[in-house]
Amino acid sequence: MDYGLEGKTALITGGASGIGKATAQALLDEGAQVILVDVQGDAVARAARDLGRGARALQADLRDPAQIKGLAATTEERFTLPDILVCAAGVTGAKGHPLELSDADWHEAWETDFMSVVRTVRAFEPQMEKRGWGRVVILCSENAVQPYADEAVYNVAKAGLLTFAKGLSGLAARRGVLVNCVSPAFIETPMTDGMMDKKAKAEGTDRGGAIAEFLKTERPWLALDRRGTAQEAAAAIAFLCSEQASFVVGANYRVDGGSVAAIAL
Repeated sequence: MDYGLEGKTALITGGASGIGKATAQALLDEGAQVILVDVQGDAVARAARDLGRGARALQADLRDPAQIKGLAATTEERFTLPDILVCAAGVTGAKGHPLELSDADWHEAWETDFMSVVRTVRAFEPQMEKRGWGRVVILCSENAVQPYADEAVYNVAKAGLLTFAKGLSGLAARRGVLVNCVSPAFIETPMTDGMMDKKAKAEGTDRGGAIAEFLKTERPWLALDRRGTAQEAAAAIAFLCSEQASFVVGANYRVDGGSVAAIAL
């Protein structure tokens, strides 16, 4: 299937590893050029070298509005403004009882997982509208529609992203820019590796044992009974970036192995 991305340029945040890097690979395979962005400068430079084929790397801390403005200016000056924006950067944030988390915990998650996306889209999407073609794909999560009690700050930020994307999508589509979301669940990434290693240490087991216990007790509806791969999430993202997704507006594609129990969203 021809995705029609030959010659398009994609900017991918969180591009140093995990879903961001896998998405870069998928888009490169479709003929796009990619610009990887990550807070970890050395890691994102390595990722670009690993991918080859002209992949570029830029370092930016997306929690800082000034750095996002600088990122937009640098991208235009050194490369070209992107046709595609994939927002894959994010963290799980603090965990615990929702009423026992501090204001700082809530603000950190909101700035990192929500406002960084809003500001990044603000920096790049209007130029897509001026050119009359664009794709914005925002990484959400199963948590947006199936919130877990001890992950409250993450739940709220990701739910906010869903409503932000849906609200923007109708306006942007009228100017040729399609905005959609992908919501993975329990994907094999450095972030979930860290979660499982921490769980394994607390329970006196290894990562495999921690994963098995997590699936059994905390993700009982995940029908495939395994972590997904970054490539499986990237496949959905690449489709939404393509010409083949030309009638998809404001959607939320779940790549969750059945983890979300509800029908809606």
